[in-house]
Amino acid sequence: MKQNHTPTRLLHTMLRVGDLEKSIAFYTRLLGMKLLRSQEYPDGEYTLAFVGYQDEVDGTVLELTYNWGKQDYDLGTAFGHIALATDDIYETCEALAAEGVNITRMPGPMKDDASILIAFLEDPDGYKIELIQRK
Repeated sequence: MKQNHTPTRLLHTMLRVGDLEKSIAFYTRLLGMKLLRSQEYPDGEYTLAFVGYQDEVDGTVLELTYNWGKQDYDLGTAFGHIALATDDIYETCEALAAEGVNITRMPGPMKDDASILIAFLEDPDGYKIELIQRK
């Protein structure tokens, strides 16, 4: 592949969601992202909402896709998880659990590298999110 035709950065990851407002609230209110933009597409019967910690020009974001009238999806086995950094993994998980978030793996050392602290949780649609404590 010629160098000038290679991609230069990751723009976004798209997740299909069953309740757009609930998902936007989860990622913004509970995980601290900002709603960067949203757009309805009536002819296609879907809405896109982009959330992230930085503007799309500066960082990778999540595209939340709501297909009108579709509430449930099979998550499949190929998708792994989204990873987010946190400064205090124990405090973060405690606050999220108090909000009713499903913490599927409590904070603690990674199995193969005890110097890395991780935890896992689920968003409203069941997508896995890994929290990694910054060193």
